[in-house]
Amino acid sequence: MPRFATFVPQGVIPAVLLPFKEDFSIDADAFTSHLLDVGAVQGVTALTINAHSTEVSSCSFDEQRAVLDLALEAVGTRLPIVNGVYADGSLEAQRIARMATSAGASALLVFPPNVYRYGHRPEMAIEHLRRIADVSDLPLVVFQYPVASGQGYSVSTLLKIIEAVPTVRAIKDGCASPELHEKHIRTLQSLPRPVNVLSTHSSWLFSSLVLGCDGLLSGSGSVIADLHARLYRAIQGDDLRAARELNIRIRATSEVFYADPRSDMHNRMKEALVLLGKLRCPAVRPPLVKLSREEIQRIKDALIAAGLLTQDGRARLAA
Repeated sequence: MPRFATFVPQGVIPAVLLPFKEDFSIDADAFTSHLLDVGAVQGVTALTINAHSTEVSSCSFDEQRAVLDLALEAVGTRLPIVNGVYADGSLEAQRIARMATSAGASALLVFPPNVYRYGHRPEMAIEHLRRIADVSDLPLVVFQYPVASGQGYSVSTLLKIIEAVPTVRAIKDGCASPELHEKHIRTLQSLPRPVNVLSTHSSWLFSSLVLGCDGLLSGSGSVIADLHARLYRAIQGDDLRAARELNIRIRATSEVFYADPRSDMHNRMKEALVLLGKLRCPAVRPPLVKLSREEIQRIKDALIAAGLLTQDGRARLAA
């Protein structure tokens, strides 16, 4: 499959969902339809798979390969595919990186190993990223978690990683701190070899983008990619009036999608796609469970407030 050799992660990069059948097997047809739908949105620059949004923690290595193959077949000739590298060990991360590179992915999104929750040294982070770079020449996107989680990197550690691993070209910034987020933007994007900051602060996306991000990478783009793209264009064009209006609509969804418990965020997005008539089955793999009728009603109300559904529950043709 063709790769986008000059791809630098930037712009609007939705992290798509992974539909399952009632028996929890991957629904290839529904996934293909979802990829085509999101990928057709004007302004989308790439799609992300094998990440939180595709419930990667419940997918085997072979399933991750199948997900990548489906994505490449559906949209890989038109859009770069960012493949997640989700692994607790660096050797398994290398195996995933080799697979994604040989299959035709255009970039890798590197998750921090869960062992970091107990604390980590900068040398550990560098080693993990270096080992991935040793087996892949693809651009790397470092997933930045909140520092308080133990899995986030300090600014000094990020700079050490970037110096040691030149293929790091972006971070997916979920630091959860506006002050630190702005520091990332000002520091990393002004390096001699700039590293793009992609916001994943979906609950305060307007504020985040105004600070100067080079793009966004978010699971909610699986539902509202058009609103994301229009917001990004408005801010890039200094049209704050339009951006504020779009933000009101986006906030209507984010306040529901990212409510507690946040582990249900993509569960809620699947239910949103069902309400919009874009997905038949909202199944999620255990330990996630079906949402309550009351919560589904809250999602419906949010889609109405965002202008995506009519009052009687019909999807609007234009977002």
